[in-house]
Amino acid sequence: MKALILAAGYATRLYPLTKHFPKPLLKVNKKPIINYIVDNVGSIKEIDEIFVITNSKFYSRFKSWVKKIKSAKKIYVIDDHTCNLEDRRGAIGDLYYAIIKKKIKDDLLVIGGDNLFDNDLHGFVGFALSKYPHPSIGVFNIKDKRKACNYGVIKLDNCGKIINFQEKPKHPASTNVAMCLYYFPAKKLDLVGEYLSSRSNKNDATGFYIDWLRKKEAVFGFVFSGKWFDIGRLEFYKKAAHTFKGEGRDGNA
Repeated sequence: MKALILAAGYATRLYPLTKHFPKPLLKVNKKPIINYIVDNVGSIKEIDEIFVITNSKFYSRFKSWVKKIKSAKKIYVIDDHTCNLEDRRGAIGDLYYAIIKKKIKDDLLVIGGDNLFDNDLHGFVGFALSKYPHPSIGVFNIKDKRKACNYGVIKLDNCGKIINFQEKPKHPASTNVAMCLYYFPAKKLDLVGEYLSSRSNKNDATGFYIDWLRKKEAVFGFVFSGKWFDIGRLEFYKKAAHTFKGEGRDGNA
């Protein structure tokens, strides 16, 4: 199994912090956000390599970072060869680029480079393997429909299968929202290219792909407990910086 960390966004909502600095390298409690992710991913025995995909603007910063981080897994940094918001590939475009560039033919764990949660990944990976050969995604119960409006909202059946998906709906069907965390079996990776070839508009949000995918085959959702920080805005970053510990369960969402 391989792991891919998505770190090619330009994080305009966090300006000026991220105008010249990548969001995943921002520090939470004196530690870069991405380090927590690498530690979490690195604890999964099935994973043998970690890929980090970024853009040309921040490629040199990640190359410097990867020389310093200590990890039991080999880490490779990929340049997606975009330089600004206008020519970005989007999350699914970067996913596809990494698959092709690195000739990935193994099962793939994909995680957003700004995802902080205080539970480890063992439960999710175990769940995903139990649903093999179907894809699985990480889900968090945000417990507030007003907040759910800002995310991809998921409805699950009793077996954990996704039966409805709404991207930032005005009237959410549930309070379960999609985390940027995915498990794609190797035999399903070709579907990423099929999706990109079939779409008429550039839909950056990964939710559009998940909604497309669930209509082709079964996709399952694993509901995380604990705390989760989606660092998309300055207020969320400040909150995470004050409360997330990275070890234990004493963060506050």
